[in-house]
Amino acid sequence: MTGMVPNPLYEALGEALRVVEPLVQEIEKGVEVPFQALQSGEVWSGPAAKRFDGQFTQYRTRLHGSADRIVSDLRQALAGTPRQVSQEEAEAIRKKYGLP
Repeated sequence: MTGMVPNPLYEALGEALRVVEPLVQEIEKGVEVPFQALQSGEVWSGPAAKRFDGQFTQYRTRLHGSADRIVSDLRQALAGTPRQVSQEEAEAIRKKYGLP
């Protein structure tokens, strides 16, 4: 199509995904190491450790679920966004979302 230009929203969503995915992986890895250490029973044991482990497990589960939803939502938004739009649409998108 003539007169089509890259969609600034598509580019912004792609950049957000490229930034967020490694951060999510880093956070998940940062939680997984102490979680596995606690699960081993060699770091801390006893009633307080069991209570903490229960809470830690809940927070870890929430973290994984939230991280998955964030990445999934970004991928879904990216998949539903056209790669190219008219010049007028691109300008309107830049203005609406404050994109360069």
